[in-house]
Amino acid sequence: MANSASASSRGKAVKEAHDDEEKLKEDEKKQNRNANKKKKEALGWMEWLRGWLYIIYEMLFQRIMASHLANPMPLTPINDLTFIVTGSTSGIGREIARQLAEAGGHVIMAVRNTKAAHDLIRKWQEDWAGRGLPLNIEVMELDLLSLESVARFAEAYNARMGPLHALINNAGIFSIGEPQKFSKDGYEQHMQVNHLAPALLSILLLPSLIRGSPSRIINVNSVMHYVGFVDTEDMNVTSGKRKYTSLVGYCGSKLAEVMFSSVLHKRLPAEAGISVVCVSPGIVQTNVARDLPKIVQAAYRLIPYFIFSAEEGSRSAVFAATDPQVPEYCEMLKADEWPVSAFLSQDCRPTNPSEESHNVETAYRVWEKTLELIGLPLDAVERFIEGEEVDCRYGASKE
Repeated sequence: MANSASASSRGKAVKEAHDDEEKLKEDEKKQNRNANKKKKEALGWMEWLRGWLYIIYEMLFQRIMASHLANPMPLTPINDLTFIVTGSTSGIGREIARQLAEAGGHVIMAVRNTKAAHDLIRKWQEDWAGRGLPLNIEVMELDLLSLESVARFAEAYNARMGPLHALINNAGIFSIGEPQKFSKDGYEQHMQVNHLAPALLSILLLPSLIRGSPSRIINVNSVMHYVGFVDTEDMNVTSGKRKYTSLVGYCGSKLAEVMFSSVLHKRLPAEAGISVVCVSPGIVQTNVARDLPKIVQAAYRLIPYFIFSAEEGSRSAVFAATDPQVPEYCEMLKADEWPVSAFLSQDCRPTNPSEESHNVETAYRVWEKTLELIGLPLDAVERFIEGEEVDCRYGASKE
């Protein structure tokens, strides 16, 4: 019996060793297949076509889909909550800042043109006179074309040792039809202003967001990310593999923001109490149509009724920053195997971002490349969560 049992054990061990060896061989084959797989260098034509069809659909039917929303969006009092709104002297950002302030929020206008911001505040205070306490708004200088400016802004705000309840990364650029331009940091301007600078700001402000927990990072994105593509080896679009246009720069930067947000959302532990949300304001009345395909330009000219005003375009961001159910939705996504960050459409309802944004491999490459470009270590988020100091390549202390 003993010999029989021993033989049985040996046989079982041999079988397990064989199974392990087969598994290793299969894993090696899979790795070789992945290594030999041709690197994706652009969107497939089907993905590109679906993306443009979705954009056209949004343009034609966004007002119908958002017909249930009031304008302006009614807000419950948000006294004692602090909001940072970038790019808040014009367009959607101006409406976000004004509405949050009128609802009782403490709003920091993070802007490059501080004089314009102070002029706006004076006008808002005059218009608000007699309707309640003076609006609680202040101005801080922030230039997203300078990563040093971003780091100095975060250092100054964190030094207050106060809470931050929502960071609203609204500022963005779309340099219509202009030749490729670079920031003084050496990065293509769309990529820096629309993605790299907001990413740096979001991570450096984690200490204040933790103090304001439950808090939120709101990234004002765009439906145009559906036709975006990101090559992490060519984020500046300078290699010549793709012809640069302002449309290529803009759409790629917006897709990079969604991918980065997804990984940030996954790396933030539930106990940190920070939700990450991307929102689409819809197709808002601007001059961007000049660089869009001719069919879209025609739609802009023929159906202006369907295009949102800045006030209407601000609703998704205001909703994401204040609605009490948004953190629950973000927490639910964390339970998924690959939780793409929460994405709210222009009608303030959850929706799926583009098919390419679900590319896990590319998303992690975007995450790693972004941290490299903005001068932060790969474990920056974890170290901030633990209360540690993190060195950044930029900032007043590094000048």
